Amino acid sequence: MTIPLPTDIPHWLRRAVEPGHAEATDTLTIARALRRVMTVTGETRQAAVLVLFSGSTEDDPTAPGGLPADADVLLTQRASTLRQHRGQVAFPGGAVDPEDEGPIDTALREACEETGVLREHVEPLAVLPKLFVPPSRFDVTPVVAYWRTPGEVRVVNQSETERVVRVPLSEMLDPANRFLVRGSLGYQSPAFQVDGMLVWGLTGGILAGIFQSAGWELEWDRDDVRDLETALAAVGMTL
Repeated sequence: MTIPLPTDIPHWLRRAVEPGHAEATDTLTIARALRRVMTVTGETRQAAVLVLFSGSTEDDPTAPGGLPADADVLLTQRASTLRQHRGQVAFPGGAVDPEDEGPIDTALREACEETGVLREHVEPLAVLPKLFVPPSRFDVTPVVAYWRTPGEVRVVNQSETERVVRVPLSEMLDPANRFLVRGSLGYQSPAFQVDGMLVWGLTGGILAGIFQSAGWELEWDRDDVRDLETALAAVGMTL
C-alpha cells in the first residue's frame, strides 16, 4: 500500500520509506513468507503494528543517513502474564477489529489504547508488506509513521503492557548494543540490548531492515551470535 509522502517529511526519514530503498526489509518479508508456507494451513489472523519514529526535522550532516541525535522509536514491553509473547519488546499494535478501516487504522487505534499516543499527531508514511509470526499465526502489517510533535506516553493497560518507552536510535545503532541471537530451533534474529531490554524477533528484524535501508547503520559485528535464552537472561527476561 502506497501513501503519498508529505512534502515536509524529514529527509533522514524519507529514505526509510521511499520505494527502492527496502532491500533489507524485503529479505525479511521473503523469509517470513517461506515460514508461513511451511507451517500454515488455513486462515491466519490479521494484525498491524505502528513503527513510530520521532526526531528533529533537520538532518545531522555528520551522521549516517543524516540521522539527528534526538531521533527515537516507540517500543512497548508486553506483560509477563500474557499467554503468548510474554515480556517481549514490541511495537504498539495488535489484532484487526472488524470496525477498523485498514492496517493504518488498526495500528493507530492499538497505539492509542496501549501507550496514550494521540493519533492526530501521528503521520503515517508507509505500509510495509505483511510478516508472518508462527507462534500466534498472525500476519502482521508494519505501519511506519512520523511523530512530529511527541507527547506523553504511558502504560494504559497493565494487564497487557509492562513498559512504554521511547528508545533513542543512537543507542540502538551503537555497535556495542548490536548482535544476533539464535534460538534452540536454529532461528536467528538481529538483536539490540538497550534500556534493560532485549529487542529481537519480528521487532528486531523490522528495525534492522529499516536501519539498513535508511543508511543509518554503523558497522557492527555480524559474527557475534549469542544464545537467545542467555541473552534474555542477561537483561532479566525469559522466553
